[in-house]
Amino acid sequence: MKQDLLGMTMDELKAFATETGEKPFRGKQLFIWINRGVRDFREMTDLPLAFRQKLEETARIGHAEILDQQIDETDGTRKFLFGFAGEAGDDAMDAAEAVFMKYKYGNTLCVSSQIGCRMGCRFCASALGGFVRDLTAGEMLSQVLMAEAAAGEPINHIVVMGMGEPFDNYENVAKFLRILHDPDGKNMSYRNMTVSTSGLIPGIRRFAKDFPQAGLAISLHRMTDAGRSSIMPVNRRYPLDGLLQAAKEYTEETGRRITFEYALIRSENDTEEDVALLKKRLRRMLCHVNLIPLNKVEETGLEGSSRQRAEAIAVELEQAGISATVRRELGGNIDGACGQLRLQRKK
Repeated sequence: MKQDLLGMTMDELKAFATETGEKPFRGKQLFIWINRGVRDFREMTDLPLAFRQKLEETARIGHAEILDQQIDETDGTRKFLFGFAGEAGDDAMDAAEAVFMKYKYGNTLCVSSQIGCRMGCRFCASALGGFVRDLTAGEMLSQVLMAEAAAGEPINHIVVMGMGEPFDNYENVAKFLRILHDPDGKNMSYRNMTVSTSGLIPGIRRFAKDFPQAGLAISLHRMTDAGRSSIMPVNRRYPLDGLLQAAKEYTEETGRRITFEYALIRSENDTEEDVALLKKRLRRMLCHVNLIPLNKVEETGLEGSSRQRAEAIAVELEQAGISATVRRELGGNIDGACGQLRLQRKK
């Protein structure tokens, strides 16, 4: 079986080149070509012809297949359903999603870290399809390269907020971020990367040490243990008090503001009592609250709050000294919620 070079670090490709009888700098050249999105060894014109021929015989540059793509012509948002070869190398393709979004400050890609998810959050379409497997660093990188090629524009911000729990796949996610950051690769600043977690406390603490310049988002969604456990089973293992303490430690260690994601579910977590708890628990924390009117997913049976209600809650939080915004609505004309496109394909 040919060795897949996508997702290898610079050092790994230098070692690979050495093992094939080449100088280490040939590995650096490979790294640069691969991270430009070049998949054909014949196009790597600064490599010796004999090395290119050897690469064609022994190696490959894996890539995702675009199984489906939805484009919102009003704002340029693109929703991709990517197919990845199954772990067993069978013909069936595992599917995960990514979303390309345009902002004034540049283009952002929301990347998936797993196929499916094992966290089981009640409101999330990703969990409905079940957990299949972790994505490799190369498969995450492939989402970036393929989305750039399809959009014809560079991606300069990454949010690992798609399908899956990133800290349940920590090693691959960390490798992916480091490859993006490499000056000879995408040369993306860690400050342009954000990872979102449902609340895996060990991952939060490790991330603070490994990536102190990167952004961290934590999905809260409820402010009592009983309420949060009812929609987010992870809370039973990592209850709210411990999670908020870990968040405080993160801000103290990194000096970076943390983002709390709060998906608004009508009559379930958007009442005055819920808002009062938000203000009480988050006051004096270095944080920002991102209020998200929940995307409607028929299979969950849950309905999002109105945008008017979300904006009213944002005002109330701001008046209490807590930074808050309502997430900008992008891709309103396509299946916006994570996992929806994958679910449609399975039907």
